[in-house]
Amino acid sequence: MSVLQPLLDWLYSRLYNLPPVQWLISLGPRFHLAFIEGDRWKLYLQGLGATLEMTVVALCFGVILGLLVAVVRTAHDQQRPGRRKNFLLGVLNALCQIYTTVIRGTPMMVQLLIWTFVILPTVRNKILVGIAGLGINSGAYVAEIIRGGLMSVDVGQSEAGRSLGLNYIDTMRFIVIPQAFKNILPSMGNEFITLFKDTSLVQAIGGAELAYYASTIGGRTFDYMPPYIGIAVMYLVIVIALTWAQSKLERRLRQSDRR
Repeated sequence: MSVLQPLLDWLYSRLYNLPPVQWLISLGPRFHLAFIEGDRWKLYLQGLGATLEMTVVALCFGVILGLLVAVVRTAHDQQRPGRRKNFLLGVLNALCQIYTTVIRGTPMMVQLLIWTFVILPTVRNKILVGIAGLGINSGAYVAEIIRGGLMSVDVGQSEAGRSLGLNYIDTMRFIVIPQAFKNILPSMGNEFITLFKDTSLVQAIGGAELAYYASTIGGRTFDYMPPYIGIAVMYLVIVIALTWAQSKLERRLRQSDRR
């Protein structure tokens, strides 16, 4: 040990003075200031809770809205050729097409700004505004996902349900939608992950979510790198967990199909 000690001391002095090593050493106090001092970690948890709440509520709203739009568009597209078209269904289908085209054709940020300063300028709770904007945006994408899943189910399944005396709603509820669910699960999982990441845009309208608190702490400490790196790691960890849960659910569904 006494023979190697001078060599180890020399290596330590050389490595310690390297700029990359010095930069890594300097990160410790910066991250401590951004996360530990003043119990600032509680703000990150508060922002993360708001982000998850917005994601879940907006997705539920989007699924309900998307399901209604998808059912209308599927019913219109599956009308038998040669028969008289349903006028009311045609009007609803046109409205649904306009909705999906406008929402999918404009940026999420622009939609949030319109919701905040044009449609709901008097609402002070920007989280609610963000949920409305995210939910309606998600509904357009969910509608196309569900519509694709419904159209992938053979038409004979619907005809078999009608022959058993089921009406259209019961046929969709008990026969078509359960089969379509397995087809749309991967796309719905991706939509949930995308929506979770898009909640960071709510910061632009003053919503107190994860990115908002990171920006606030960066302004207090005059150092934005640690807060933003920290929330990036949080987003990444949660997305990895969601992806793992989605793949596990898909495997279980495939196993049930084999049985």
